Amino acid sequence: MTHLTRPFCSILPPHILKKLAEDPKRRDEALRNLEVTARMRGIRQAFAVLPLLGPAGTEHRTIYDTQHSQNLPGTQILDEGGPTSADIAVNEAYEYSGKTYDFYSKVLNRNSVDDHGLTLKSTVHFDQDYDNAFWNGQQMIYGDGDGQSFQRFTICLDVIGHELTHGVTQNEAQLVYSGQTGALNESVSDVFGSLVKQWSQNQTAAEADWLIGAGLFTAAVNGQALRSMANPGTAYDDPTIGKDPQPAHMDQYVNTTEDNGGVHINSGIPNRAFYLAATSIGGNAWEKAGLIWYRTLVGNLSPTAAFLDMANATTSVAGSLFGLNGPEQNAVRDAWTTVGIPPSVQATAFVAPPQPTAPAKEVGKAVAEGVSKPAKRASR
Repeated sequence: MTHLTRPFCSILPPHILKKLAEDPKRRDEALRNLEVTARMRGIRQAFAVLPLLGPAGTEHRTIYDTQHSQNLPGTQILDEGGPTSADIAVNEAYEYSGKTYDFYSKVLNRNSVDDHGLTLKSTVHFDQDYDNAFWNGQQMIYGDGDGQSFQRFTICLDVIGHELTHGVTQNEAQLVYSGQTGALNESVSDVFGSLVKQWSQNQTAAEADWLIGAGLFTAAVNGQALRSMANPGTAYDDPTIGKDPQPAHMDQYVNTTEDNGGVHINSGIPNRAFYLAATSIGGNAWEKAGLIWYRTLVGNLSPTAAFLDMANATTSVAGSLFGLNGPEQNAVRDAWTTVGIPPSVQATAFVAPPQPTAPAKEVGKAVAEGVSKPAKRASR
């Protein structure tokens, strides 16, 4: 297994840090952030040969504090069921990892990121003024932000949902973190990060903001969020961090050797496809569109899947779950066609869909019982 199948996955794209480094007043700080991130990526690659193991059981969260060092995991501050901390970052990491666990459990009947009750470990106050949050293959790690462009990285529920979803992908499709496949890896995390937020706030697809990281910027930055799933390329336009480079269509696909082939950039294309499918289907996005994407992730993608593979798989799964040429399958097919990736398949063998009025928990239960989820792999 290569290191790219268990990647170092951070929420902040490297092009933002590189843009910050162009400012003489921010250069040292930005370069330090890039250097620390690169070093942590190397540590992450060392984890590639280790299985992602944890005790089976119910929800278990543990929060640590490095006290602005890089000594992981740090001092344990809060364990499952413990008293609320006076530290807001500790409380946010605890609460939002819990909401993410609850989403996967209650909506998709999944027991933590590995589906075997893995303890969700989080470390706050990592390093000095560190601009990033990341899943290192074992746990979540959060910087406090620089206070000038970025606030603390525990502040956004969807950021935490995004990063923990990298753990789900690591245990399921194991998408290689490069090129289109890596962009799919990032997009899947954006999809479920957004769905965790929507579910927590009880928002329909029409009510959701479809922004990733809204609230992460300080007031000094001209931007809404790190990414817009509805309108990629419009999330920010600021002299200090640059302009959002995400494309919304394959015609604007960015060919680059940076950022593992533009994984944080080209993810805008599948992101918009999901947004279009979810809003076309309507209702709560996690009940149908989210179920289609989850079913695809847990048994219908190879580790080297490209955009067309994702388009074909989600179209097939939509037909299998909700009916051939039904509104759900048509919405998925049309969404991919709109972003320049027309699916080349119809559907797999028909499977009786859940009733449209069934609560999300029952749909998730159907997934777990085999209607839409294959047996777990014997080994990783």
